[in-house]
Amino acid sequence: MSALPGPPSPSAVPVSATALEVRSLSVSIGTARIVRDVSWSVSPGQTLGIVGESGSGKSMSVLSAVGLGPGNARVTGDVRLTTSDGTEHDLLGLRGNALRRIRGRRIGFVFQDPATSLNPMLTVERQLTEGPEVHLGLKPREARARAAELLELVGIPDPARRLKAYPHELSGGMRQRVMIAVALACEPEVIIADEATTALDVTIQAQIIDAIRELQERLGTATVWISHDLAVVGGIADEVVVMYGGEVLERAETVRLFQDTVHPYTRGLFASRPHLGQRSDQLLSIPGSPPDPRAIPPGCVFWDRCSVRGDDRCRTQHPELVDLGDGHWVRSFYLPDARPPSAEPATRDQEGER
Repeated sequence: MSALPGPPSPSAVPVSATALEVRSLSVSIGTARIVRDVSWSVSPGQTLGIVGESGSGKSMSVLSAVGLGPGNARVTGDVRLTTSDGTEHDLLGLRGNALRRIRGRRIGFVFQDPATSLNPMLTVERQLTEGPEVHLGLKPREARARAAELLELVGIPDPARRLKAYPHELSGGMRQRVMIAVALACEPEVIIADEATTALDVTIQAQIIDAIRELQERLGTATVWISHDLAVVGGIADEVVVMYGGEVLERAETVRLFQDTVHPYTRGLFASRPHLGQRSDQLLSIPGSPPDPRAIPPGCVFWDRCSVRGDDRCRTQHPELVDLGDGHWVRSFYLPDARPPSAEPATRDQEGER
């Protein structure tokens, strides 16, 4: 059995390469427009963070893009997965076994609660060997050796003993590491982490984040990290997409977004965080609730909760994403005078060239 691969060489993966690209993705269930015109991409070795409140559409958009949304959902748009051999897969055009051959093999998943994601009736070994046996054609002995190697890779001590354990015999942090090992078992091009550290205490969170970052640097895997926690995303992501009401409201490189926040909603999220060294009797919050997807307002989706309302058009006209330069996109009519947008919003083709 070959060892797990090292990171791709610079010549093998061009800087402009994209592992997973989502364009104009929309998801509807009946009259509810849950996700509308969402676009983003992530490259090999990079992490894309998607943040927003519960109900913002972040998980629905990502899971629907890879065929894990509700069965009664109507999904439109364009989702392309480019594998390490240069093959491009149209994920929305795949069905049944063709899609199942992609998930688990080319796309790995780390979900929020490993206690419910792992099968309590199967040993760690069985859950780690199933993917390599099915997708890679490994024999049981080869798959077991690979499973032990994966446990060691994610930092679990005494892997031979842990392989015989059941999920309930492991701590929460160890179960999450097993989930990461399962996600990596078939050397996927993309890992989707949906609230992967939410159920863990902050110490274990830091360990899991460090483990994923180290593995990503070693294996060159692209990661989509879905979270409501700005601190977690700020520590791991190269680029951040801020979602609200099923739309992308702001998108930028992580450092730029944290230093130069523009959209009132994103500013509200940052203001809601506790700040080290600043005493406060009560944390700030954004008043109100996210919009009902069955009755999306005609103007800015954040209008009802916005504390700025700096442009009369916000209530009746729907703003488009505008490019502020250097990959910083904002969906708002209200923009600081010092940050004028380009004369016209960039087209999707122009956006893809950035």
